[in-house]
Amino acid sequence: MNFESFVFYFLSAILLFAGARVITARNPVHSALFLVLAFFTAAGLWMLLEAEFLAITLVLVYVGAVMVLFLFVVMMLDINLDKLREGFWDYLPLAAFVTVLMMLEMVVVLGGKHFGLTQMPNPAAHAADYSNTKELGRLLYTEYVYPFELASVILLVAIVAAIALTLRRRKNTKHQNPGDQVRVKRQDRVRMVSMPAETADKITKEAS
Repeated sequence: MNFESFVFYFLSAILLFAGARVITARNPVHSALFLVLAFFTAAGLWMLLEAEFLAITLVLVYVGAVMVLFLFVVMMLDINLDKLREGFWDYLPLAAFVTVLMMLEMVVVLGGKHFGLTQMPNPAAHAADYSNTKELGRLLYTEYVYPFELASVILLVAIVAAIALTLRRRKNTKHQNPGDQVRVKRQDRVRMVSMPAETADKITKEAS
């Protein structure tokens, strides 16, 4: 076994362990930290495949932004762990069935003739001037342009749906009409009032 194979199996073992701990850890903060570990090890596996751009993007976007947000939310919310664990074992039969079904699907797909070391050998080493970012952009906008555009439309619909669900009209919610705000004029906002000047003696006399 060469050094590259050793690093692959080492990172894969850590990734499997971290993924299992994400769903088995009792503390939500620990689960989020194990998910961060899983992201780092997945980035290491992508580095072995010479996908440096994807590895850096995974670390910067998910570990640096998404998981930090998750940790803040989890630590700021007062989560009742005892209430979350209620009825956990009631879903065990269904979860076991789904797990076995997914494992069978993975065995059928990965155990077929289209997968294996002979059909999918290690990628060839690239030249020194090879740009992973440039190659990824070329594939996205040539061979995978339609799936890429479809994914962008789906994400846009999801964003609009999330905003619509958040900003739905409620009885006690105050809202403004954007049309009325646009049509407003200066004289509707500001009213100049002319008041006569008063001396200090007069103000003191009125106060007393």
